Parts: sequence; structure tokens; C-alpha cells
Amino acid sequence: MSSTAEKLLVLLRDGRKLFGILRSFDQFANAVLEGAYERVIVGDLYSDIPLGLYVIRGENVVLIGEVDLEREDLPPHMKRVSTAEIKRADEHFLGGIGTYRYKDSLKGAEGFQAQKAEREATDLKGLIRKRMEFLDMD
Repeated sequence: MSSTAEKLLVLLRDGRKLFGILRSFDQFANAVLEGAYERVIVGDLYSDIPLGLYVIRGENVVLIGEVDLEREDLPPHMKRVSTAEIKRADEHFLGGIGTYRYKDSLKGAEGFQAQKAEREATDLKGLIRKRMEFLDMD
């Protein structure tokens, strides 16, 4: 990254996807984004939740990438919805338990997030085993 006026995608450890204009960064990957927003995707729906000026602690960063402003960043079948609609869709998708994004309105959301991650890991493990069945030499 050569300049501090690039639009970036920052993928965080907890799975959030943040976009914004890079204004500052350091050797620890701490970064300041201006005009930042979080993109929440649920199925074919998405919403951009405005965050404003946002400071990201480097230890939470998984990936930083420059966004090509001349290319469409989402497939054409994706539909943009309001923040309220994406919250409803997310809660419906998770069986009404909510996620970390809305923990201020939910009790024990951290536990639900851990349960969701465990379910996803178990599902992925099953999928990998299924795909690897052809290697079974019995």
C-alpha cells in the first residue's frame, strides 16, 4: 500500500467486512478508515451500515485489500436492503438468536456467536468428510 487515500476492504477476525478510505496505518496493521461502513451479507441480501471515522486495532485484522473502484464489488443478484431489514433477515437466518452485530439489544449474544461458530465448524467438518469419502480404502 503506497498511499493513504485508497478505498480498502478490511476483513476482521470476527468475520466483519469493513470498507473505507485509508487515512493512516502503522507497522502493527492498526488503521484509520474514513467514511467507513460495515457490509452485512445474509443470503442474497446486503446492507452497508455506516460507521464514520473508524479505528481498527491491528490484532483484529485478517486481511486488507484495495478495492477496485471501476469494478462492481457484488454480483448482480444481490439486493441492497435497509439496516432494519438485514437485522431481521440475520435473526431469521440464525433462528432468532441474533449475532454479535446487535449484541447491545440481546443478552448473552457472545454465547450465541460461539454456538453459531461451533455449528458452522461442525457443518464444515461433515462436508469435508463427505467430500473425502472417496479416499476411504477399506
